[in-house]
Amino acid sequence: MEKIQYKLKKECNHIAFIMDGNGRWAKKRLLARHFGHKEACKRVIEIGRACQDIGIKAMTLYAFSTENWSRPQDEIDHLFEYLDEFFLSNIDEFMERGVRVQMMGEMDALPLHSQETISKAIDMTKNNSSFFFNICLNYGSRQEIVRATKLIVKDVQEGKILESDIDEKLFSSYLYSSNLPPIDLMIRTSGEQRLSNFLLYQLAYSEFIFTPTCWPDFKADKLIECLEEFATRNRRFGGLINK
Repeated sequence: MEKIQYKLKKECNHIAFIMDGNGRWAKKRLLARHFGHKEACKRVIEIGRACQDIGIKAMTLYAFSTENWSRPQDEIDHLFEYLDEFFLSNIDEFMERGVRVQMMGEMDALPLHSQETISKAIDMTKNNSSFFFNICLNYGSRQEIVRATKLIVKDVQEGKILESDIDEKLFSSYLYSSNLPPIDLMIRTSGEQRLSNFLLYQLAYSEFIFTPTCWPDFKADKLIECLEEFATRNRRFGGLINK
């Protein structure tokens, strides 16, 4: 596979993706929606390779939200079958490239076969450190924040921490993303312009790019277009414009 030749013009350590438009991509081609998810898996590995080649340290993918359980069961079943196939077919490459797999979300509600596949991928890659591949499954940001709050309350009650210890740094340490670098850029495909309960806490000062391209068509050239746009942004983090 050919390595992507692109030099970052602005530091970008972590990109989050809302992979939207799979169903619309399939419908446009007169295919069942689940074929859009199958094609989407090809883009995931392609974009993951590109991010790592470019020098980005982590990617987070919104693959299945807590709200997605309301979709047709047939579509859900196919999605998790493709998810299993993705990890089984790419785990050797992950090991070769030093990719560490992580998951954000409540795993217990996933199909048992997917729980086993994902757990195995996480365990096999736990000592890798070249690149973080972070996938959000049965994930909702409000749920994550409530979960973190409950864990903090429990630790205060058990005397492990003091109420006075609670600050932004401590709160962040109770989130699923505690070991990941801050998110520099969030890209949502297919033209929708909302966060859909995705990383509400972590995206506080990230740059957002909304592209009309559906995820199955979002290839490495589209990623570079987004990085070119990102390079023009002036990240002030609440301060004055840099001169």
